[in-house]
Amino acid sequence: MSAVLSLKDVSVQFDTHMALHGVNLQMKAGERVALVGANGSGKSTLLRVAHGLLKVSSGSVSVAPEVHQAMVFQRPHMLRTSVLRFVVWGLWLQGTPWREAHVRAMQALERVGLQDMAERSARTLSGGQQQRLALARAWALNPNFVLLDEPTSSLDPHAKREVERLLAEWVASSNVSLLFSSHNLGQVKRLATRVIYLEAGRVLADLSKEEFFNRPLGNSHPEAHLFLKGELG
Repeated sequence: MSAVLSLKDVSVQFDTHMALHGVNLQMKAGERVALVGANGSGKSTLLRVAHGLLKVSSGSVSVAPEVHQAMVFQRPHMLRTSVLRFVVWGLWLQGTPWREAHVRAMQALERVGLQDMAERSARTLSGGQQQRLALARAWALNPNFVLLDEPTSSLDPHAKREVERLLAEWVASSNVSLLFSSHNLGQVKRLATRVIYLEAGRVLADLSKEEFFNRPLGNSHPEAHLFLKGELG
């Protein structure tokens, strides 16, 4: 199966800081890849490169032509508009006719349980509700590749469970590919099929979920072993 995303020897430098260093990554359709590592390890930078939001300093990034991406950020920016129009605008900007955009937006809000808040200001929602709204906007675009940057890190436990439940339902109902960062290793176990450990902008482990969590890593991947023990990150 051909790769839906390919990064070859990608480096990203900000002034004197090397945010990514020689990263190689290939993803196939339907894979769910978790990026783990300490703060500043390069997870968010890698996601933004994959989504085309950052230019690379060297190397190459290619996305298969059939891929349609959507990205959900850790703290999604809420427009000064209603919950419904927040989703509608995303569709309309992608070329969806206005009336069809309204129908699809309401379907998306129903999916995340926000249909009764459609006329409320998006900025008055709680953190968990805003993240569900961001998921609704992404889902409405019907992507086959979703990128998520710490989608539950700033939420309370109940909101975390709700957002994770929605993600699990999304995965179960489609062949969507996921590339996401998370500090929650339990969440990684539940959602990922593959785990990439980053440190100082370098990929130091790229393993199946089973290998990452169940295989002794002390000799083969000592940094990832220490991270799992809680000595890093």
